[in-house]
Amino acid sequence: MKLFKSSVLAVSLLTLSFGCSDKDFLEVQPIGALSDEQLNTPANIEKQVIAAYSQLGNDVYRAPYTSMWPYGNVRAGDAYKGGNGTADVDAFHFYETFSFNRVDVGNTDELWFLIYIGISRCNDALRRLDAVDAAAMPTKAVRQGEMRFLRGHFYFLLKELFKRVPYIDQTVPTEQYATISNVALSNDELWGKIADDFRFAVANLPDTQPEIGRANKSAAQAYLAKTLLYQAYVQSDNHAVTSIDQVKLNEVVTLTNQVAASGKYSLHADYATNFLTAGDNGSESVFAIQFSRNDGTPKGRTDRGNCLNYPMNPDYGCCGFHQPSQNLVNAYKTDAQGLPLFTTFNNSDLVTPADFQNNSVDPRLDHTVAIPSHPYKYLPTFVFENSWLRDPNTYGVYMSMKENVLPSDPSFQKTPPFMTSSKNWAIIRYADVLLWKAEALIELGRQSEALPIINQIRQRAANSTARLKNASGGNTSNYRIGQYPSTNWTQQYAREALRYERRMEFAMEGFRFFDLTRWGIAANTLNTYFDREKTKRLYLQTARFTQGRDEYLPIPINQINFSKGLYKQNPGW
Repeated sequence: MKLFKSSVLAVSLLTLSFGCSDKDFLEVQPIGALSDEQLNTPANIEKQVIAAYSQLGNDVYRAPYTSMWPYGNVRAGDAYKGGNGTADVDAFHFYETFSFNRVDVGNTDELWFLIYIGISRCNDALRRLDAVDAAAMPTKAVRQGEMRFLRGHFYFLLKELFKRVPYIDQTVPTEQYATISNVALSNDELWGKIADDFRFAVANLPDTQPEIGRANKSAAQAYLAKTLLYQAYVQSDNHAVTSIDQVKLNEVVTLTNQVAASGKYSLHADYATNFLTAGDNGSESVFAIQFSRNDGTPKGRTDRGNCLNYPMNPDYGCCGFHQPSQNLVNAYKTDAQGLPLFTTFNNSDLVTPADFQNNSVDPRLDHTVAIPSHPYKYLPTFVFENSWLRDPNTYGVYMSMKENVLPSDPSFQKTPPFMTSSKNWAIIRYADVLLWKAEALIELGRQSEALPIINQIRQRAANSTARLKNASGGNTSNYRIGQYPSTNWTQQYAREALRYERRMEFAMEGFRFFDLTRWGIAANTLNTYFDREKTKRLYLQTARFTQGRDEYLPIPINQINFSKGLYKQNPGW
């Protein structure tokens, strides 16, 4: 048999060597492929649109851009990298410590590449949509709105990650891509391009869509509000916040009011519902990535960006990444009135089971953090244990829960060696819309109008303890969360409360670092964090945030080389 295989291979090579001497041999029409022209039909354009949607969740564990956890949580002090020591996916360690990050980290280059694939798919669909006759394709304007929405999303990710990126739309021929600089547009102009995509989407998308998962007008209004809120914090070339644009803040208020007035959205009665498969596409979901399994594909369209983040127990098996920091756990402490301890929360650590009973805490702690001796993911008999941890000596004893599901959940799927699920991942939930409005109101000096919004979020948290029970039926921790009083509700106090509320509400969801950056407080917040945290985590000894550099990732050196030096590196790199 071995001789037969070798003989066949030899004959094949001889045939190939002689056959290639004939130029006609190379001019063979591919079998099963479509020409560019064949794609320009309404039916095939619809498929191009679906291909663009699919890129929303086409990330990989090395460069996840769904939950953005390595960039939005690990870089923010809310999470440690986790895994099997600092060399395990070392790029995430570089992001976490800042001092080790470099321009040649392959994961950063892959992240840039994957997001631009999403933009490319949107542009390809838009190019075909622009050319098709509306009479032949009645959905033309709606699909254009969807593609502009998705393109806006992908550019938003690039903008908050890298700040200065080349802007390419469907009108740019492929051969001209390498002529467009990442600094051709100013910081404000690039935000304006992203906002234009969402404005187009607002004007062309319907109030409701016949298929779940498609963007609608409210989603576009919400994402436009987010874009304008980020753009309102005017930055210098070195990333310092120099002013806040009041006109844009007023538009944020208008847009968020429009989303609320649609009547389609409300906070879930229980905070937990946002992080359960049963809550997919519920009343709080403004726009979400739709994952799937048992869908005819070999492994399903499951959440690969979070596949490293399950505990190391027999029910899961891998891989122990994305561990909440001690600082984050401590931040959930509350005082006798159930209000946050803004300046003193980190004076002592919550560690032992008794600590979570002797101190009062915000209930969102046990929705967010897996704690030894506490039930995991709302199942009283499924108790999180130290044995589930991969490297507790390096990364401590906590794990993240929001992105994960129980082994018995219908969305759960093993893709050895990783765990995944088809549970949605929310890009915008209604709580975000409410807090964007509250933030804009506070910065406009209308903090009294923001107070009931923040208290609405806190009241929902207070009502969200029904699932937080141990096997005997008692509360897992000592929950106390109160409302902010109107007395002494100054602009500065309201600003501090809003920023703290965003941390509590969205911890481990990928937003924290980008909040710190747009507020202009990343350096002070993170270096204060490192000064204390390095006494608990030895691997953070050399961690240091450099102001004017670390607010953004470096432009990957591969991309600068591709542009033959046309792309300019971010400051400090």
